Amino acid sequence: MTFDDAFARVSPTEAEELTSRVSGPVLLPGDEGYEAECRIYNLNVPVEPALVVGAAGAADIQAAVGFAARQGRPVAVKTTGHQQVSPARGGILISTRRMKGIVIDAAGRRARVGAGAIWQEVIDEAAAVGLAPVSGSAPLVGVAGYTLGGGLSPVFGRSRGYAADHVRSLDVVTADGELRHVTADSDPELFWSLLGGKGNFGVVTALEFDLFPLTHFYGGGIYFPGEHLADVLRAWRTWQSEMPEEMSSSLAVQRLPELPEPLRGAFVVHVRIAHLGPAAEGERLIASLRAAAPALIDTVGEMPYTAMGAIHMDPPKPMPYFDRTTMLRAFPAEAADKLIELLGPDSDSPLVSVEIRTLGGALDREPAVPNAVSSRGLPFVLFGFGVGGPDQARFLSGGLDEVMNAMEPWADGRRMVNFLSVEEATDPERLSEVYGAERYLRLAATKKAYDPTNMFRVNHNILPG
Repeated sequence: MTFDDAFARVSPTEAEELTSRVSGPVLLPGDEGYEAECRIYNLNVPVEPALVVGAAGAADIQAAVGFAARQGRPVAVKTTGHQQVSPARGGILISTRRMKGIVIDAAGRRARVGAGAIWQEVIDEAAAVGLAPVSGSAPLVGVAGYTLGGGLSPVFGRSRGYAADHVRSLDVVTADGELRHVTADSDPELFWSLLGGKGNFGVVTALEFDLFPLTHFYGGGIYFPGEHLADVLRAWRTWQSEMPEEMSSSLAVQRLPELPEPLRGAFVVHVRIAHLGPAAEGERLIASLRAAAPALIDTVGEMPYTAMGAIHMDPPKPMPYFDRTTMLRAFPAEAADKLIELLGPDSDSPLVSVEIRTLGGALDREPAVPNAVSSRGLPFVLFGFGVGGPDQARFLSGGLDEVMNAMEPWADGRRMVNFLSVEEATDPERLSEVYGAERYLRLAATKKAYDPTNMFRVNHNILPG
């Protein structure tokens, strides 16, 4: 269902009725605090819902879902807004950022966290008892959204698999307003679908997952001058194929203004490293990489897990950008040469970052309790973005398409859901290819069972069917 501007409005009287039933704020456009609740990471996708509920707990979410159901409105969910794909006009936005509860079970090596927690908060709490979660490259990302999309860790991924593989339970408000405690035993189909199916089946209010004993690891980044891209990329391509599962790595070609001094505005090749073995072994394993070219900066060494965000140095501040992704079945010398041609010092690429991450290892293996993550068996993910507003859409999208189209001979139709661009995430037919036909049909059946009216569609939407 779509809404014209007149019907999209929620009246003050209707908002007042909901306000009386929730603990958190209820905000209409123009209210103080509305814009702050709607703020997201990609400034090119402004969020403009008819009403915002700043949920203080599960009961507030139940009330907001019931309100949306009575009015026939879609529901969007946001913690940090790192992967918002629709403006949510006419819809109800549930902001979960107040739901920060974190409980660490040191003996059981588990964490139970509220829907509003971000990874850095969980990392810090777990570190106090010598444990670490399967968190992503950007520690300011919300735990729930990252995990529902699978969750790729630059430290644990190749040795432990996806974050979704280690979830024990989820508390979820479904479209009927019911708060369900979902486990693989209590509701195996909903559990399977939630983990990899993003936000299609309800609003997660809390989740419980495994932690692992780790306080420090050997890792960091090496920045090489961009003019040495050919030497570094060719060396990295050969090197990564020989690495054990304890070693994770990625390589990014960057023209990124947000890099720290003295690199600000420079053209660089950033090789990222995380090794879970002894530091001496890590030193030995990356020796050939270090010899590929003279380094501008080399930060690789033993580091605390609390500082793991320094591996990728993802930009912390919101920005306007366009992005694309693909997954590769192989990365032969021909593919590397094509990237060198399109991104190297002789190119005029407008992209600020194009990165390739090595997968494999435990990321290929089905966990003890299967889930809907669709990218197993694919050894690489390629992701690029360009920074600019809507006036640069054609220019930047053209640069992204050029790179992704060049990789087509080695590409696969499946994707990591957390890496999908706005265009891919909002195309139901494309999502069928992203998941694969058999997995998508199973997800659609779960959608029909738990959200037959497609209330939760302001997302990477799977249609009921």
